[in-house]
Amino acid sequence: MLCEHCQSEIKDKRTSQQNRALHLYFTLLAEALNAGGFDMRETIRQDVEIPWSSDTIKEYLWRPIQKALFKKQSTARLKKKEVDKIYEILNKTIGERTAVHVAWPSEQTRNLCDQSQ
Repeated sequence: MLCEHCQSEIKDKRTSQQNRALHLYFTLLAEALNAGGFDMRETIRQDVEIPWSSDTIKEYLWRPIQKALFKKQSTARLKKKEVDKIYEILNKTIGERTAVHVAWPSEQTRNLCDQSQ
C-alpha cells in the first residue's frame, strides 16, 4: 500500500490523455508558427533560420518554462495543473509576440488530426 503522499502524487500526475494533447499541441503550434512565417529566427534568435517542429517547440519553448516554474526536466513528471500553467504562459507569450494562438487540443481536435493522417 502506498503512503498518502505517494497516492496524491499518482492522482495529480499528468494523464495519458493530457500527454497526447501536450504532444499534439507541440505539433499544432509548430505548424501555426511556420504558416505565419515565424521560424525560430523570428521568434527566438536572429542568426538561425530553422522551421519549427514538435521537438523544437518542446525543447526551446515549453521546457524552459517548465524548468523555470517547476524545476522539472521531463514532461512525464508534470502534474495536471502544471501542464495547464505552462500552456497558459506559453500561449500568452507566443500570442503577444506573433499573434499566433493555438487552443489546447480537445478530444475533437485529436480525432480530426487522427483522421487527416
